[in-house]
Amino acid sequence: MTRIKILGREFDPVTMEEAQAQLAAFVAAGDSHLVVTANPEMVMKARGDQLLAEIMDRADLVVADGIGVVWASRFLRRPVPERIPGIELAEGLLEQASTQGWRVFLLGGAQGVAEQAAEVLQQRYPDINIVGTYHGFFSSGEEEQGILKKIAEAKPHVLLAALGVPRQEKWLAAYLGTLKIPVAIGVGGSFNVWAGVDKRAPSWVRKINLEWLYRLARQPWRIKRLVVLPIFVLHVLFARIKGGR
Repeated sequence: MTRIKILGREFDPVTMEEAQAQLAAFVAAGDSHLVVTANPEMVMKARGDQLLAEIMDRADLVVADGIGVVWASRFLRRPVPERIPGIELAEGLLEQASTQGWRVFLLGGAQGVAEQAAEVLQQRYPDINIVGTYHGFFSSGEEEQGILKKIAEAKPHVLLAALGVPRQEKWLAAYLGTLKIPVAIGVGGSFNVWAGVDKRAPSWVRKINLEWLYRLARQPWRIKRLVVLPIFVLHVLFARIKGGR
């Protein structure tokens, strides 16, 4: 399947169903696979971060997490089928894990959040096998080496990392080859949602693609991050003009 390029970054034109099938194929294949859920903010970060750009380009699956990416793909006449929110991609993967017996490790969040998230997920998916958790505020050196050892000993099929962008992508890219985990995904603030620390927008808000506005209303500090959106739009407009010429 040919990838779609948006402002220099490539996306896999898949539906949620196709993405879930690909994740299952990754687990069946073994080896190591990095999955990236990219929104406009990540696309713009990659324009000024060569390492992040290279990680995205080499990722085994890159999905459009953000209505801005979907809009840009359509505006540039290279549409992706649909938006694939990272949290929903992860939840679908966890549901598969619970039925297939895949082992899952949760890494990230504040102290205690990964454990709380694990408890909630265990209730939601009674058969899920969560083999380990660890918070995301670890230091490099001895503590990090201890985490790597803990993950290696747990031998998870799935590693969800909630370390924030771009730290989670860079950390997974650095150690995934050594850990040999079939599916690793950076999931941002998903642990907070599962643990009840944060709340997702109501379904009707998500359906009209205004989840970003709901987050901003609840967390005004996000305005600093959303400043990049008008810049993203301008770059897309220029790309359309350049493409037309």
